[in-house]
Amino acid sequence: MNNALRVWAVFIVGVAAGAAVALIYAPQSGEKTRRQLRRGLEDAGDYLKDAADTLGDHAEKYAKRGKGMVEDAVDSASNAVSAARKVIQI
Repeated sequence: MNNALRVWAVFIVGVAAGAAVALIYAPQSGEKTRRQLRRGLEDAGDYLKDAADTLGDHAEKYAKRGKGMVEDAVDSASNAVSAARKVIQI
């Protein structure tokens, strides 16, 4: 994992831990705190699902682009071989 990504991951974990501690020690009823935590976890799950969908879409797009580039390279190589065969037969 590169260094910048590691720093961001640690930062995000720290923010989440700080938010959880703040909610737990907030001066409100336990039921209200549990509801807030549950909503927060549901929101985080929704966010992660959306992020995974977006990541999957990008991966699919780049896979198609890579496949197209490979097909173009194969076509170019095939054309070069055909041209070389014509030159050799003359």
